[in-house]
Amino acid sequence: MTLAGWLQIATVLFLVVAASVPLSTYIKRVMAGERTWLSPVLVPLEAGFNRLAGVDPKREQSWLAYTMAMLMFSLVGFVTLYGLQRLQGYLPLNPQHFGAVSPDLAFNTSISFITNTNWQDYAGETTLSHLVQMLGLTVHNFLSAATGLAIAFALVRAFARSSSTTIGNFWADMTRSVLYILLPGALIIALVLVSRGVPQTLAGSVTATTLEGAKQVISLGPVASQEAIKELGTNGGGFFNANAAHPFENPDAFTNMLEIWALLVIPFASVLAFGRAVGDLRQARAIYAVMGILLLIGTCVAYWAEAAGNPLLAKLGVASAMGNMEGKEVRFGEAMSSFFAAATTGTSTGAVNAMHDSMPPIGGLVPLFNILLGSITPGGVGAGLYGFLVFVVIAVFIAGLMVGRTPEYLGKKIETHEMKLAMFAVLLYPLIVLGFTATSVLLKSALDSLGNSGPHGLSEILYAYASTNANNGSAFAGLNGNTLWFNTSLGLAMFLGRFAFAIPVLALAGSLAAKKRAPVSQGTLPTHGPLFVGLLIGVIVILYLLQYFPVLALGPIVEQFLMHAGKTF
Repeated sequence: MTLAGWLQIATVLFLVVAASVPLSTYIKRVMAGERTWLSPVLVPLEAGFNRLAGVDPKREQSWLAYTMAMLMFSLVGFVTLYGLQRLQGYLPLNPQHFGAVSPDLAFNTSISFITNTNWQDYAGETTLSHLVQMLGLTVHNFLSAATGLAIAFALVRAFARSSSTTIGNFWADMTRSVLYILLPGALIIALVLVSRGVPQTLAGSVTATTLEGAKQVISLGPVASQEAIKELGTNGGGFFNANAAHPFENPDAFTNMLEIWALLVIPFASVLAFGRAVGDLRQARAIYAVMGILLLIGTCVAYWAEAAGNPLLAKLGVASAMGNMEGKEVRFGEAMSSFFAAATTGTSTGAVNAMHDSMPPIGGLVPLFNILLGSITPGGVGAGLYGFLVFVVIAVFIAGLMVGRTPEYLGKKIETHEMKLAMFAVLLYPLIVLGFTATSVLLKSALDSLGNSGPHGLSEILYAYASTNANNGSAFAGLNGNTLWFNTSLGLAMFLGRFAFAIPVLALAGSLAAKKRAPVSQGTLPTHGPLFVGLLIGVIVILYLLQYFPVLALGPIVEQFLMHAGKTF
């Protein structure tokens, strides 16, 4: 670990914090339908879309109507994206003449992109046409992120309101998220990426002559536009198979820092926007602090593991001066490699892809830990906020009972019904992840897809289901997921991880919105300050250990022991 490495990490974090404060005010105003500096340009456009769709943004919905609108919109998105892939060979903007995507892979990819997971069981540059990349994947990079932000602010309104039967209008929330937040940000980032050399063209490929005189076909396409929203919307799902490790997606140190910044800025800003919306920034600062602490701890552990190197390689005479950079993107060094791993799995993006499989075991435990938490440190656009608020509800209820205080949060009593919904959402994760993992290790066809056996093979399977269930989309990459079993089961994990979690969250929003917002009394549990920050971290870690630690102990921790014992795995 070096001072230069820490300065790079600190610079990105400083820029995230500096940008998240003003951006939070902007997000709060957008989601409340208030006037912003972009309103003169975008209000007529928003009104035009609403007229075409027959939407009245002032007509709010109950939690059930809001949920049904979200589900129907996602269903239509799935069907259209599936159709684009299956008909790809007959559609235009296909300069490389790719044929139809197989049914199981099209199923997996469609669910992946409507759920903001962006898991890729294919190499984008050799599988999908420009039309599918643009009209299918890039469009859903916007829409899936906007859906997450809409769900989050439905829950935010539930805390802010008193005795309300509605939680907002899904169509208005989604439209505003795209027009006012995601589209302007992605446009600026895309222009910066193009200026740094990221391709943005409809050409299919070019042929280059290498230094050895060989011919090499280099894929091109509309990369910058997809890369910008991939990062800003915490999507993943790059134009190229190597994602942000590919120089056409991430050319230099500046773009690397920009892309990490883009991953983190909206999730952190959304937390502060929550505080502004409920009129109590102290609550937001507590959540902000917990997210930041967990992100920093993960970065430190990953950086330490990377810098320590691999003793097995050292025994072979491989120099370890650069740490454990074997099999990784070495252009940016171990510091940014570690930070990118912690940031991408702390959000919900698979932007780094294969790198995690080459991390040391304890280093690989960091992304696995972040993902098994549900990728809430700070989480994806919207999804991180509503996922974290579920943990807040659980923490407040448990702590209130333990110390004899009223379980309240922002004046809303947390009672049995709310706890049932919160626990249902949280317990779905281990049920899905461990259930699919256990089934896979019993199937020969699944085991044949592994690149490694033993503890690391178990970690590869566990990581795949954890990543897809948390709508993260990164991979250990030693697993070949493009099989009938994995395409289908991972697709189901993505579907359940998004919608089986979002439905109880919206039901929770409906229940909380209907409650009166009581003033703070002497019996109310304080939900801000250092004690509450410690409480939140404790509840999160304890729930994590109870659900997953026995399985994790068989994976990365055993691998670390074997590595230092001089044995391969």
